[in-house]
Amino acid sequence: MLIICIEIVARCMLVALFLPFSALDKVLNFKQAVGQASEAAASLSLAAALVMAGLCIEVVMSAAILTGVADRLAALILAGYCAVTALLWKKFWKKPDFKLQGASLGRDTFWDFLKNLALAGGFLMLAFGSTAAGVQAFLNAPLASSHPYAIPRETSLPPS
Repeated sequence: MLIICIEIVARCMLVALFLPFSALDKVLNFKQAVGQASEAAASLSLAAALVMAGLCIEVVMSAAILTGVADRLAALILAGYCAVTALLWKKFWKKPDFKLQGASLGRDTFWDFLKNLALAGGFLMLAFGSTAAGVQAFLNAPLASSHPYAIPRETSLPPS
């Protein structure tokens, strides 16, 4: 039972940023989210579509990870989402005040960029596991569940 609780807590911690917080923020502050998305979009219509797509990704993929339904594919999609959002909205290299000491918006943005990449790494570990065999298993069956809440059967050796 403890191993299932740990699995639930770990998955909740991975998706907590998105479900409920970021998703709810997009709903409650839609205009501001569209304004931020317009930094990377050619039009307000495209920005609104990007926000809606982001909202759907955050909700649906987080739910898949929590329930274990196609959770490995969902984790891969969220890893990509984290990397793309880091590159599009955490551009620390464009901040004119990047400095190592004192107040610096550039350095703050750098830490946010790294947090996005670290979260992407966590999702990649969920998608592929920690071995090359896990990557091959994903490629063989990308929609398969990892069965996160299954209790492993204890194996015992026959008496000698």
